[in-house]
Amino acid sequence: MKRNEKGFTLIEMMVVMLVISVLLVITIPNVTKHNENINKKGCGAYKKMVEAQVQAYEMDLGKYPTSITELVQAEYLPKNAGGCPGGNTKIVIGPGGTVTEEAISGP
Repeated sequence: MKRNEKGFTLIEMMVVMLVISVLLVITIPNVTKHNENINKKGCGAYKKMVEAQVQAYEMDLGKYPTSITELVQAEYLPKNAGGCPGGNTKIVIGPGGTVTEEAISGP
């Protein structure tokens, strides 16, 4: 009685697992590198949005806001405003309406 079962041998499965492992080792560092780049670009875009809202606030009320909280209370920014994507940088409004990025110090 001859059996004609088609399937993978143990060696074939190990080769497939090896190939998948190598692909994961190559792609994971690239994904994290791109994630940092995306966060930097997102923070820059968020900073420009806050700068535009500071200018709108100044045109409407004749004075510059002193903080992000003031812009949120006046409904120039959404309630969850304040930080950049990634969570390690926040946006700060300085004297004269200057908008800067500030690193958040760890505990």
